[in-house]
Amino acid sequence: MSTHNKRWYLRHPVVVIVLAQLFGTSLWFSVNGVALSLERETGLTDAGLGLLTVAVQAGFITGTLLLAITGLADRFPASRLFAAAAVSGAVINAAFIPVAGDFSLAMALRFATGLCLAGIYPLGMKLVVSWTPRHAGLALGWLVGMLTLGTALPHLLRGATLELPWQAPLLLASLLALFAAVMVRALGDGPHLPATASGGRPWSGLAAFRRRPFRAAALGYFGHCWELYAFWTLAPLLVLRELGRLDLSPQWMPWLAFGVIGIGALGCVLGGRLSRSQGSLRVARVALGVSGALCLIYPLLGEAAPLLLLGLLFLWGLTVIADSPQFTTLASLSAPRDRLGAALAMMNAVGFALTLPSIALVMHLWGDWQLLVLWLLLPGPALGIWAMSRARAVDYQTQR
Repeated sequence: MSTHNKRWYLRHPVVVIVLAQLFGTSLWFSVNGVALSLERETGLTDAGLGLLTVAVQAGFITGTLLLAITGLADRFPASRLFAAAAVSGAVINAAFIPVAGDFSLAMALRFATGLCLAGIYPLGMKLVVSWTPRHAGLALGWLVGMLTLGTALPHLLRGATLELPWQAPLLLASLLALFAAVMVRALGDGPHLPATASGGRPWSGLAAFRRRPFRAAALGYFGHCWELYAFWTLAPLLVLRELGRLDLSPQWMPWLAFGVIGIGALGCVLGGRLSRSQGSLRVARVALGVSGALCLIYPLLGEAAPLLLLGLLFLWGLTVIADSPQFTTLASLSAPRDRLGAALAMMNAVGFALTLPSIALVMHLWGDWQLLVLWLLLPGPALGIWAMSRARAVDYQTQR
């Protein structure tokens, strides 16, 4: 890399990290983006798609637990771990293509993809804090916004490649992950955290849970996770339902599903900006309250105008993720500095473990319950709102 380009990287580290996050996390729902094609060519069912999604989540949980238990998240430079994970994820995602018809092998490869994502998302958060600790709420808003767009990106890639075989968007996602690895490896780690730390001890991430402010932020995050990924998994089905009621072609589904999920990036960025004046705690409470209210009322409006329900899906997509960077900010403010990577990895591991039963439940019951499955998501926002009602902004300000 030339000296000029290196200087640009160092002047705009958050831009580099969030773009790498966007590209790297395109692996997360890459198979969901081609679900309709897989259903036609391999006989994949809605329940099978749910299991493939659960496999990714299980791999992510396993990976974050390994990072937290072993202390690897704080023992090695975050940029190196991120780059290695992105390269591995790109290769494994591409390897899904020839085995898509073998469900057992497909499950194994999606699990392995989740393992790699554990080196992208939590390490991306650590990289942001290492470069911009003073404006973590705003910067993490951009980071999680890119995670959201990365999650939605497979639907956009599929919409843009409808005339091409279903393998094309998967290969594009792998190529983007390789770009992510190059970008982060060239940037390196920021100067505001120790390069290596005592956090390398096994189970060091659990130390953060001794702090009451961290526990409150973590509980809020856990409730958020119960709702979030189940909603994202259901989003294409919810969109398809309204397209059927409007007598529109299912080919609109990838574009609208991308919009419903991707608009969450705007919610993250707006939430990050608001956090500078309103505080992360207040922003998290409001966003969680709105998405929780939609869990409750959306099934009651099932026979309302399809355009109204599509509009509510976009509102839900806007708010369902907006609280995530603020919970992470609150957690990072109250975690031990030398164990930040392990603490965030442990929080991610527990939060994503909660996505497994929620995704499995809603996908298993969707065929019989339809919109009523959304009520199964309601306990998540309820837990988060309860946890945040017990937290005080001063608890986090004193940790700075």
